[in-house]
Amino acid sequence: MNIAIYGGSFDPLHVGHVQIVQEALKSLHVEKLFIVPTYLNPFKTKFHAPSDLRLKWLQKVFTCNDKIEIITYEIEQKKAVPTIETVKYLKQKNPTIQKIYLIIGADNLDSLSKWHSYEELCDLVEFVVASRDGIKIPQGLIKLPINAKISSSKLRSSMNKSFIPQIIEDEITQFYKNKETKWTKE
Repeated sequence: MNIAIYGGSFDPLHVGHVQIVQEALKSLHVEKLFIVPTYLNPFKTKFHAPSDLRLKWLQKVFTCNDKIEIITYEIEQKKAVPTIETVKYLKQKNPTIQKIYLIIGADNLDSLSKWHSYEELCDLVEFVVASRDGIKIPQGLIKLPINAKISSSKLRSSMNKSFIPQIIEDEITQFYKNKETKWTKE
C-alpha cells in the first residue's frame, strides 16, 4: 500500500490546504492520504485555535473522500510530536505500507534538516513539496503546484474570508471574531 501523510497545524484551515490535498490525490498514486493535525507544532510555542476545534474543521471539510483519513494521533499525545514518531506510528498500524509520501510546504525546506531524526525520516519517506511564495524547490523532490497565495499566519493577519472553505467559514469567522479580530470578504 502507498500512502501520503499531510501534517500541520491548520490554524486555521484554508483553501491552500484543500488544494494541497486535492493535488496530492490527483498526482500521487496512493491508496490513502492521512491528514495529521498537530496538537502543537514542534517549532512553535503556542496555537491560536485549540486542537479539538482545528480537528472539527478538518473533519467537516474532508469527509467526502474514502481515500482521506484524519488521524488524531498527535492531538492525543497532548504535546508537540516529531514527524518521525507519526510516520513510525502509521507504519506500525498499517504493516502493508510500502511507500510513504510526506507532504510539506516549501516554507519548510529551510528548516527540514533540523527536524527530529531527519536522516532516519529521509530513509522512511519520499518528500513531496507544495509550492509556496515562489520558493525554489530543489530537483529530485516531487513538487505539488499550488496556486493559493495564502498561509494560516497571513490569513490570521489579513482576515480575508475568501481564503476559508465555505463549509467552515462561519465557524472560523466566529472563533476569530471572539478573539477581537476583524474579517473582510473580497
